[in-house]
Amino acid sequence: MMTIYVLWMRQIKRYFRSKARIIGSLGQPILFLVALWFGFGPMYQKAGGGNYIEFLAPGIICMSILFTSLFAGIEVIRDKQFGFLKETLVAPVSRLNIMIGRTLGGASIAIFQWILVLGISLAIWFRPDNWWILMVALGFMFLVSILFTALWTALASQMDDMHGFQLVMNFLVMPIFFLSWALFPIDNFPPALRIVANFNPLSYGVDGIRWALTGVSYYGISHDFIVLTSISIICLIVGTYLFARMEA
Repeated sequence: MMTIYVLWMRQIKRYFRSKARIIGSLGQPILFLVALWFGFGPMYQKAGGGNYIEFLAPGIICMSILFTSLFAGIEVIRDKQFGFLKETLVAPVSRLNIMIGRTLGGASIAIFQWILVLGISLAIWFRPDNWWILMVALGFMFLVSILFTALWTALASQMDDMHGFQLVMNFLVMPIFFLSWALFPIDNFPPALRIVANFNPLSYGVDGIRWALTGVSYYGISHDFIVLTSISIICLIVGTYLFARMEA
């Protein structure tokens, strides 16, 4: 348990020591919220979709979590290069504890990022349907954070080159983000893309958070929870296995 706590706190301290990273990570959510709301909002309303900011805000919150969790993978490669990971791996502790500690650290940072993005959303007239269900939204955000932090950490454990990792992430992150419910409904997607979206774990995170914030759900809240929990557990197990085979 001490190993989990130390790694958890180390991730958080790293984040808060870098003010540029905190400020810089807010630029993309603000751009998407403002530009898409003013750009697509009138068309979305004319098409009978209602207030676009209510649809968009949960998706941008998930986008922030998705991109913030990338730093967990980047830090694995950086720790490899500077030798900290080697010291951690040779210690007489479980690789599972190392994986959990790193994942919780990345997830906590992503949750903090969510708070900032939610504050920005509230500032531009987004209002949750029920303030009391914000804790449900927080639970789904935690699951999304755990899932993608564990996924990126597992992938980074098998790579040594920072540039190669960033290329792989760009190849995966953008399709995951755009082929979800984050920016627009997928009802009118071509059948092939709709199948891809249904296999996209972020779709269930966005859907669960959107239900908690606006009361609208496509898959159903229980289905979202089961899918996200199952995939999160799988990512943790696979990540632990890859960590066990990794050489720092």
